[in-house]
Amino acid sequence: MSSLAYIPSPSQNGFHIGPLFIHAYGVAYVFAVAAAILVTRALWRREGEDPNLPQEIAVWAFPAGLIGGRIYFLITTPSQIPPHWWGPFAIWKGGLGIWGGIAGGVLVGLWYVRRRGLTRAQIRRLMDCAAPGLLCAQAIGRIGNYFNQELFGKPTKLPWALEISPAHRPPGYTQFATFQPTFLYEMIWNLLLAGVLAWLVRRHRFRAPGVFALYVAGYSAFRLFEENLRIDYSNYFLGMRLNFWIALLLMLAGLGWFAWIQWGGRGTAAGARGPAGELDEPASARAARPKAVATQRRA
Repeated sequence: MSSLAYIPSPSQNGFHIGPLFIHAYGVAYVFAVAAAILVTRALWRREGEDPNLPQEIAVWAFPAGLIGGRIYFLITTPSQIPPHWWGPFAIWKGGLGIWGGIAGGVLVGLWYVRRRGLTRAQIRRLMDCAAPGLLCAQAIGRIGNYFNQELFGKPTKLPWALEISPAHRPPGYTQFATFQPTFLYEMIWNLLLAGVLAWLVRRHRFRAPGVFALYVAGYSAFRLFEENLRIDYSNYFLGMRLNFWIALLLMLAGLGWFAWIQWGGRGTAAGARGPAGELDEPASARAARPKAVATQRRA
């Protein structure tokens, strides 16, 4: 079964520079990090904040994301680890779980900005600014899946079907030549969602970090669709892929978090910028205010 028109797969997953072989998967991640920094930097600057902060965060968050993504993969798909002593570390062969990667990067990023002394309101607004950048990074990272010929979907004859070489076809599908390019669908969705969220950040439509909550819900919602197409190895629970259930839980959690931020009074008011406003004041300034008021009264 083959399509009259299809997207060809690359003949190899990298290129040589002298004796060194450069993996396209790693190159894609370098550009992904750069995109996340540039997008977040632009939005953070519009907030009147330090534009160098996103790249400082990335120094810590990127390696934490790699570690978190790999740990997630090792826990959820241990049978897919290469049978060598270096197998658990072989990220150049793929095997980075997005859920673990985002969790690791975000948690370490939050730790860093707390050490930098940002207020809670600033951190909330920074999370909103980071959401579109993370989506752009995820979109570019999927290019690595294309070069690795992985994470594709069910067989199809659609004109944009992806040709997969026999060595990369999963068991039970060796007789098929073209498949759904699910990573391409995700790339398109991520970029579209990034555009919408960036517009929301610029317009200050919601209390922060409401946009980040929408990022969690929006990306997870698409994964519900994607997980029903993918045929790569996965553990199953109640007849569905494990990541389907994780995506469902995260989508519901993201929507619930968004509602709580907007109507529960726990977010930073839309349009709040810079150090203005009580929520964005340093603790020392808030502590000094009663003394200043008392001094004025005595005068």
